[in-house]
Amino acid sequence: MTERLFVYGTLKRGSRHPFAEQLAAKASHLGEARYNGRLYRVAHYPGAVASSLPGEWVQGDVYALQDAGLLKALDRYEGCGPDDPKPTQYLRLLQTVKLSDGTAVEAWVYVYNRPVEKLERIMSGSFDEA
Repeated sequence: MTERLFVYGTLKRGSRHPFAEQLAAKASHLGEARYNGRLYRVAHYPGAVASSLPGEWVQGDVYALQDAGLLKALDRYEGCGPDDPKPTQYLRLLQTVKLSDGTAVEAWVYVYNRPVEKLERIMSGSFDEA
């Protein structure tokens, strides 16, 4: 089974971040997608949390991963690797995302794992527009 990854911040397609460039080189971009959630500005990067409300979406990209080692490297980058102190800032969870054609697929999502009450919410759901 191909592992998919949904990204919504510094790892999105076109980002100049070194890990985004590595993702683009080592994975196949499947297209734009959205995740039923809320997006927050954590610092110079965002955090997404799940939502069950129909109008709340986080915009991002889905990649098909061919290199299992890449996911482990991304876990370390996101601060949720096995050696990172608990509780981690993010959790990598298998979630349902919708591709731009409406197809629902399962993908790994780095979900923010800290309180959001004092964070600025990004109402557009897109970190590009923040």
